[in-house]
Amino acid sequence: PSNCNGLFELRILATLFGHAEMRHGAPSFNKMSNTWIYLPHLKEHEDSLTPNVLLGKGRTGVSLVLGIPTVKREKQSYLISTLSSLFYELSPEELTDIVVIVFVAEVDSAYVQGVAESIMTKFPDEVNSGILEVVTASPHFYPSFSQLKETLGDSKERVKWRTKQNLDYSFLMLYAQQKGSYYVQLEDDIAAKEGYLQAMKTFAKQNPEDWLILEFSQLGFIGKMFRTSDLPMLVEFILMFYKDKPIDWLLDHILWVKVCHPEKGEVHCSRKKDVLRRRYKPSLFQHIGIHSSLKGKIQKLKDRDFGKQTLFKAHTNPPAELKTSLTAYESHTLERAYLGQDFFWGMSPVIGDFVQISFHQPQPVKGYLFRSGNIETNGDKLYNTTVEVLPSDVNAKREFLSFVALGAFVNGVAEGTIDPLMEKISAIRLVIHSDSDVWALLSEIFIRL
Repeated sequence: PSNCNGLFELRILATLFGHAEMRHGAPSFNKMSNTWIYLPHLKEHEDSLTPNVLLGKGRTGVSLVLGIPTVKREKQSYLISTLSSLFYELSPEELTDIVVIVFVAEVDSAYVQGVAESIMTKFPDEVNSGILEVVTASPHFYPSFSQLKETLGDSKERVKWRTKQNLDYSFLMLYAQQKGSYYVQLEDDIAAKEGYLQAMKTFAKQNPEDWLILEFSQLGFIGKMFRTSDLPMLVEFILMFYKDKPIDWLLDHILWVKVCHPEKGEVHCSRKKDVLRRRYKPSLFQHIGIHSSLKGKIQKLKDRDFGKQTLFKAHTNPPAELKTSLTAYESHTLERAYLGQDFFWGMSPVIGDFVQISFHQPQPVKGYLFRSGNIETNGDKLYNTTVEVLPSDVNAKREFLSFVALGAFVNGVAEGTIDPLMEKISAIRLVIHSDSDVWALLSEIFIRL
């Protein structure tokens, strides 16, 4: 940025300081008149900036808006896993104070509809409550990419990829700006650390003034928080140079223009930029994707500040013989999960599969807790699965002739108490009543005495 020419600086300054009403207001798409200057093709279609809301209830007034652009990948999609990680163990209070927006940045209507249907199937409660929205842009939003210049030593395909990415971010920010106080930019191939939501809100409250970006990951454009009141200014800046540089470079440029003195050197500049861009540690988001959205690109970057996830919760359970009809994946056995050493990961459950815990001696069990899925593999839950117990003295208690169904898994969790009339319990089992298209992962087993 210190080598910017005069024209570059003038264009930036005009954007940052010449449109204050946009910086402080919350204009709708069509009120951002300068968008037509940077994207003149939009004038050809009146609805080119109108978002198509496929799923959503129009929720506004929340603290945090999480934005996730997603595109069709050549190898593997990580979107469902990403959403599962974000929703994992959020409290009811936390869920009332967020909106998660998935922007399907594709013009293939069949693909877009398929993504929306998949999300509706996997997250019906989140969609119906207004927590989760799915939007797409008009096919007329994107310009022709055929005349792009190859810059920065990048191939034509990479220039097109990063250029479209800048437009995707801009569209999503414009849609999100009126929904809440803060906007957090995420990607569709990440895992979130447990407690991430409260950590972000607390950090924002601890830094009430003088920042433009709060960073919750050191990688690329993942986990970057902005005030929604700053989004119009940011979008206009991005649109000015969307064909020239990738998004993380543009963000650095905007910081340079705001606080750096061209005659005071890099040390002074870095210190000033650190005031506007503040970093939270440890990182709250980790990149999990291997196959990039750029065709042929393998992306193995990992955030070293993320640390290790807690993938299971250990409890001391009474001695028991363990049986299951499910085949364990690698070392993730039922025995290790019961002892609190690992999680159990069973492959491809079908109707009639079971997990059975037979105590060495009948136990005065007061309650139970089984949790399926974890923060990295939250989709592998138990569905249509009941919890059944076997009382120890079936002759004395004639009403209990065999296993008795006491509960079932709801949203991946089965928790309940046991009637004192049963006195002691000989066994507890989980019974699966339908075939599943995902594996079954038990991250917590607790037999409460």
